[in-house]
Amino acid sequence: MIENSDYMELSFKKPSKNVRAAMCQASLDLGNREIEKTHKMNAEESLKGITRHEHARIVNSGNSAIMIAMSNTKGPVLLPDQGGWTGFKKIAEFLGLKTEYLPTNHGIIDLKILDKHIKLKNPHSLFITSFAGYMAEQPVKEIFELCDRRGVILVEDASGAIGDPQKSLACGDHAHIIVASTGSPKIINLGNGGFISTNNQEIFNNSNYLLKSFRTSPVMCAGMVEAIKEAPYSLSKTLQACNFLKKKIKTVLFEEYRGINITLPSENPKQMGRELRKKIPVEGGGIISTCPRYDRINQPAVCLEIKNLEIKCLNKDNLREISDITKKIISNYFI
Repeated sequence: MIENSDYMELSFKKPSKNVRAAMCQASLDLGNREIEKTHKMNAEESLKGITRHEHARIVNSGNSAIMIAMSNTKGPVLLPDQGGWTGFKKIAEFLGLKTEYLPTNHGIIDLKILDKHIKLKNPHSLFITSFAGYMAEQPVKEIFELCDRRGVILVEDASGAIGDPQKSLACGDHAHIIVASTGSPKIINLGNGGFISTNNQEIFNNSNYLLKSFRTSPVMCAGMVEAIKEAPYSLSKTLQACNFLKKKIKTVLFEEYRGINITLPSENPKQMGRELRKKIPVEGGGIISTCPRYDRINQPAVCLEIKNLEIKCLNKDNLREISDITKKIISNYFI
């Protein structure tokens, strides 16, 4: 165990005991085609249940899911100017698709700007994350309604939002396609893998070769069923923890938004990040990242990636200690 505060024992999120047990059992069944088929079918049914989409496929990574979705678009691909996922840009470039960048409010999409941009640029698809940079909830329902009216395919990367208790995010009623990573430390946490879901069967018909190339093992499928059961609780506890910290720390961005990390503006994010890492160590990983960076925010800041922590660590004592440490350090760097 890393030496830490008297009050804190923080650990990096890993697949739960139930998920690991299911995966271990499934590994003993490898080679039994009927059982392997059942694991795959059960996982896809569980995904359809939680996303509300009619079709779902499990793949070997979140980026594989994005590539399948993007290979079904003609371009231009519209991306937020910040707060998205770097894989969006890299995969579009790999596929030779033209990209356009949508001006945002620190990653959050303004519907009037989106409508104007669609009319000017005529994009074929829009790729967003449920939470801009994991920091702030996007108005996904309203974005979907606008895109649907304009004939734009909305693809929501819901890696951080599966199991949303409000059914606003990661919901097939509000996205043409949902993609997600299920690696650590995502909400559905299998250690690796991903999925894609949609109501449009043609997307999977058109992607048969990619789906075969990116398929995952029945072991991951067995773990998926258990991880999906845990996702709503995991997300709710993370959202509650971030809301608690925002109220305690106060000098944060996006205080009024739901999110799964805490963003602190800073004049010297690298130095501030180093100090926070020393004071808030995490066994098996870390929770401190620095900005500017595309997949968070394009201004100097430090992020406390609360989403990275084991749910058992998100108790009030630990959160108070994190907030007290942060407030002591932040005064030297807050703009």
